[in-house]
Amino acid sequence: MLQDALAGAGYPERVLVACSGGPDSLALAAVAAYFARRGHVDGHPVSVGAVVVDHQLQHGSAEIAEKTAATLGQLGIAPVLIRTVDVAATGMGPEAAAREARHAALEAAADELDAGVILLGHTLDDQAEQVLLGLARGSGTRSLAGMRPDRGRLFRPFLGLRRADTLEICDVEGLEPWHDPSNADPAFARSRTRVEVLPMLEEKLGPGVAESLARTAAILQLDADYLEAVAEDAFGRLRQQSGDEISLPETSLRGLAPAVRFRVIAKAAAAVGGQQPSYQRLLAAEALLRRQGSAGPVQLPGGVNVYRLSLAELLAEGGSAPADVPREGARCGKLVFRPQKRPQT
Repeated sequence: MLQDALAGAGYPERVLVACSGGPDSLALAAVAAYFARRGHVDGHPVSVGAVVVDHQLQHGSAEIAEKTAATLGQLGIAPVLIRTVDVAATGMGPEAAAREARHAALEAAADELDAGVILLGHTLDDQAEQVLLGLARGSGTRSLAGMRPDRGRLFRPFLGLRRADTLEICDVEGLEPWHDPSNADPAFARSRTRVEVLPMLEEKLGPGVAESLARTAAILQLDADYLEAVAEDAFGRLRQQSGDEISLPETSLRGLAPAVRFRVIAKAAAAVGGQQPSYQRLLAAEALLRRQGSAGPVQLPGGVNVYRLSLAELLAEGGSAPADVPREGARCGKLVFRPQKRPQT
């Protein structure tokens, strides 16, 4: 698994393991340390470092980070960095905020050490939990596709292993992992999914539920990647930019398949500084194309307004009719995405 991941990454000379001290990441570090001691993977030279991120969210987190770093050093991994981060209170929720801070610290450490790959210890169980949470939230294809095996420098070679496998690796290697108490805290939806929901599904539906959910994620990743590529091409063809505004020709946008149209609208919002809109917000923006009721603006997350500019308004502003508008389409114009002006302080 790890060999396959490093081969897929082009056999980078330096690899960085992200380790919290938990069983999954500690087992991954133990496997990576084996190749570090050998000094090569499939004949390609490799050195292995590690980074421990202290989120400062629990009492004694600094001591846990120090103990984990010492264990990694005993495995023969070097250098081992400890990075302390401040998890900002944002509207994205504590788990997402912690993940954002952690990934920023990992990327910075990889830059510092010139590492080509950052290894993460997520398992098949994590993937199954991710899919279940996406289903519960009514998320789209990308969310249900779960975590990618690799994205940029981030690689997850253990996505095919169960959590029990990582515990066994730690036991065989004589390692004592730290068990994060938040993983069993019912205050968190992911913890409830892990401790209550997934075991109940395995009990009621029979074994193999986690594997089936992970397989669903793998299938949907292919679908999501294809739709993403089609939407990216369509957005590149349709986008018209003026200053900090982006507009999309109404006729062309309406001609896209719905699955692509929603993605193009989301891309336009992101291109002017917005965040991923919810399905409800995308529906509201897409409804402007039907020319029923208000022409906007519709507010999208991240401080973006989208409104419909009719052809008459477009011409009044000194613009020209889109080339793809037929004569009978005189009512057609464009959707305009504009970042909201921030109040000056």
